Amino acid sequence: MSLIEEKKRLVDRGRLPRHVAIIMDGNGRWAERQNLHRIEGHRKGLEAVKEVVEISKELGIEVLTLYAFSKENWQRPKEEVDQLMELLHDYLLSERDRLLEEGIRLNPIGDLDDLPPRVREALLETARMTSENRDLILNLALSYSGRWEILKGVKRAIEEVREGRLRLQDLTPEVFSGFLSTAGLPDPDLLIRTSGEQRISNFLLWQLAYTELYFTEVLWPEFTKADFLDAILDYQSRERRFGLTSSQLTGNPSGGARS
Repeated sequence: MSLIEEKKRLVDRGRLPRHVAIIMDGNGRWAERQNLHRIEGHRKGLEAVKEVVEISKELGIEVLTLYAFSKENWQRPKEEVDQLMELLHDYLLSERDRLLEEGIRLNPIGDLDDLPPRVREALLETARMTSENRDLILNLALSYSGRWEILKGVKRAIEEVREGRLRLQDLTPEVFSGFLSTAGLPDPDLLIRTSGEQRISNFLLWQLAYTELYFTEVLWPEFTKADFLDAILDYQSRERRFGLTSSQLTGNPSGGARS
């Protein structure tokens, strides 16, 4: 039995995270360690994307959100950004048929107006073509910023109130979530960040309020299905209390009162 099959057997299919988010970090560092151009790290990183999408669908995870390009990333050297956009364009065209066949719905989130027109066109067309797929929702965060998203949501809420479609007293956290890019989707249960960095980097700031965080030293281009399964197994070893005590969750009044 392979290592991956062995780990899959350990996964409790009844306690899977509904939504997994990933900060795919370490492409540039991987390339530098291989004495390659940084773009080769991003190219290799696409192989890891395919692996993670495949194992997520196989396990039955409902939503997978990948942090592909932040608003801050536009400040990188123009040559690298241009190459990244070209790589993204080619990926969208090459993977379109597979997404359709596998029942995967591509859902882009972020300030898509920032993208080059040909990339935005390919992205939106792929999203349109896969919009009826239901086996896995793949959120691709591009030119994304958590602060940008929250501010945009606040502006939308204000507009709704001004135009009389929403009463201010009815603006609850649940209602506000409907003004965000992930409206209608469950918040992430698990966030994975690769490459050893331990921060959330302006990603899904509202949605990560009670998300379990998992950090690994593995660089994204080297991240495999086995590494993803390790993250799932670690998640399943945790007790999620959402501010309650262990005894409240178990119904045992003598249980500990951990925060």
